[in-house]
Amino acid sequence: MERLLTNLKVNINSKIYLKDPQSSDLGKRIVENSILLIDKIGFEQFTFRKLSKEINSTESSIYRYFENKHKLLVYLSSWYWGWLEYRLVFATNSIENPEQKLRKALEIITQPVEQDMHFDHINEVILHKIVVSESSKSFLTKEVDQENKEGFFSIYKRLAYRLTEMIEEIDSSYSHPKSLVSIVLEGTLHQHFLREHFPTITNCNQRHSVTEFITNLVFNNLKEHHGSK
Repeated sequence: MERLLTNLKVNINSKIYLKDPQSSDLGKRIVENSILLIDKIGFEQFTFRKLSKEINSTESSIYRYFENKHKLLVYLSSWYWGWLEYRLVFATNSIENPEQKLRKALEIITQPVEQDMHFDHINEVILHKIVVSESSKSFLTKEVDQENKEGFFSIYKRLAYRLTEMIEEIDSSYSHPKSLVSIVLEGTLHQHFLREHFPTITNCNQRHSVTEFITNLVFNNLKEHHGSK
């Protein structure tokens, strides 16, 4: 597995970018420094002009990779979900018991992020912070339906399908596996956000993890449904 991870590349829909940023040193610097700059000043204040100063390049050079900052954010969000999907697949591939597999998958999705040294140009810890705080801006737009048709959110949806299949493997008669998965994915981000910014309206803290809450939520739903049959 270590050899596979060494050669790992997260493949992003080519319609999101003009030139693959993973294909050159400049592209990787654009991604690396955009993560750091968005974390520092926020997405609203982030511009390609400011980014060009951070990487000692020109604004036009960044536009050769991304049409605008919205597509850059879609790229960053897609990369995060793709990276998470790879981790989930590797962590669950050898687990045969359906319940244990789902528990492990939920752990991967919800646990605090640690930096992955297989990707030198991306700080996954900071990227996770951006996904928590900013990723909703990638799809809460007037263009979301068209971008969805073009596959901008295919990685996120593919991850959701994987979790849905795991739930159906445990209980094929459960009526709302997709809805439950959407709550898991978005609820996880929301609980991390509340824990950081509005701790008085969440019970997720140092004593009670987001993983604990989400895992209990999922299995209590499945248990309740199974008991009602």
